[in-house]
Amino acid sequence: MEMSRLRWSPEEPKRRGVDYSQRAQWLRAAVLGANDGLVSTGSLMMGVGAVKTDARAMILSGLSGLVAGACSMAIGEFVSVYSQLEIEKAQMKREKEEGGREGEEARLPSPMQAAGASALAFSMGAVVPLLAASFIRRHEVRLGMVAAAVTMALLVFGGVGAKLGRAPMGRSCLRVLIGGWLAMLITFGLMKLFGFSER
Repeated sequence: MEMSRLRWSPEEPKRRGVDYSQRAQWLRAAVLGANDGLVSTGSLMMGVGAVKTDARAMILSGLSGLVAGACSMAIGEFVSVYSQLEIEKAQMKREKEEGGREGEEARLPSPMQAAGASALAFSMGAVVPLLAASFIRRHEVRLGMVAAAVTMALLVFGGVGAKLGRAPMGRSCLRVLIGGWLAMLITFGLMKLFGFSER
C-alpha cells in the first residue's frame, strides 16, 4: 500500500476562485487510497479464507487489515505533509534572510487533515469486502461474494480514476481489475500452498 497518496500543491484560491484541477487531484488521490484499502483488505480476507472456513476469522482479518492499513496511511501522510510544511517554511525563511523579502506563503493542508483524509479513503475501500462477507455462513459463497464485490468496486474505482485522470476508460479499468485479481489470487494461492489448514 502506498502511504503518500495525498499531495497538496500551491494554489491561489482568493485570486482564482475554486481550483477545480486541485479538487480533481484530491479526488483522484482519494480514489487511489480507496483502491489500496479495497485490494489489500480483500486480498487479506481471501488469503485467510484459503485456509480457514470460519467466518469470524475471515471478518476479523479484514477488520485488522482495515485498522492497520488506515493507521499506516494516516501516519505516513502525516509525516509526509509535515515534512513538506517544514521544507516550505525553511525556504520562506531563507528567502527572507537572503533577499530581504517575504517568501510566498506555504499553502499546504494541515498534517492532521491530510492524515484523516488518507485514513478515510483507505477505510472506504476496505469496508467493501467486509460488508460482502458479513452474514454469509457458507464458506464458498462467502469467498465468491468477496471476490465479486472487489471486482465490481475495482471497475468503479478504475472508471472514476480514468475520468479524473483523463485516461482511456477501458484500459484503465482493465489495468486496475487485473492488478486486483492478481493480488487476491497470489495471496490466496500462497496461503493455500504454505498455510496451515483448519483442523
